[in-house]
Amino acid sequence: MIKALKLATALNVILLLGAGFSTASAKDLKVVSSFTVISDFAKNVGGDKISLTTLVGPNGDAHVYEPKPADAAAVAAADVVLVNGLHFEGFVPRLVEASATKAPIVELSKGVEPIKSAEEEHVHGAAGTEKEEHGAYDPHAFQSIHNAKIYVKNIVEAFCTADTANCDTYKTNAAAYTAKLDTTEAEVKAAIASIPESKRLIITSHDAFGYFQHEYGLKFLAPEGISTDSEASAADIVALIKQIREDKASAIFVENITNPRLIEQIASETKLNVGGTLFSDALSTPEEGASTYIDMMHHNIDTFKKAILRS
Repeated sequence: MIKALKLATALNVILLLGAGFSTASAKDLKVVSSFTVISDFAKNVGGDKISLTTLVGPNGDAHVYEPKPADAAAVAAADVVLVNGLHFEGFVPRLVEASATKAPIVELSKGVEPIKSAEEEHVHGAAGTEKEEHGAYDPHAFQSIHNAKIYVKNIVEAFCTADTANCDTYKTNAAAYTAKLDTTEAEVKAAIASIPESKRLIITSHDAFGYFQHEYGLKFLAPEGISTDSEASAADIVALIKQIREDKASAIFVENITNPRLIEQIASETKLNVGGTLFSDALSTPEEGASTYIDMMHHNIDTFKKAILRS
């Protein structure tokens, strides 16, 4: 509540000063997105008809993000606010309260078939269970391209509701982008099919790839649960190392949003080579090669395949 009040106070100051947050035309649909994956979907649907603000930028961690007064001002001025939902962005409720926005808060995971968190019963000390803190379901639904297409449909619906004049443009853009997603999904499936089933167990920093596993057939283990805001216990790490040895994991990876220290420790204990960096909860900068959702999927599957096949 205190954080919300501070944000609200700062927001009032900014609005009184007449601060601007976009140089786009006044007729553009003002869209705020919680993080980069959603922003990329929004860009592909909205094109030049929207003015887009992203709250959590490239390589940022939405699980632990602390909103700023400028974020509250952007949300207050928005026509549409796009979020993942499923408790992915813990900061959103207090940010919406602080902003007093009248814009619809659109949860793009609406309509996906959620899968239960692998760690939903796991206790993280005084913070309580992940089930209590983050819900019983894995929020990383966008890691399935099938679900990404549902996100796109939800964006079209939100944009058409807010801006009926440009609805046909949004639908046309979405159809073209969905065709690209179809092609990417076929490429991902073909890449997985080329990996021997005995080599499909891999280790990542946190439990972000459950939907990828469910959809495409790789198996993932991670020392941390669905959120990065709680550290793995010593007992968790010991148990994971034991399972890695018993099940003969093929590769281990760091993620762009997490500290690599723990993964490097586990790699040393298990004699696995770190196979590279995966992009899980955020896209990269353009220079890093995963600045769009489709590029992220290509990067990750190429990284999986190269590390596994040389193991």
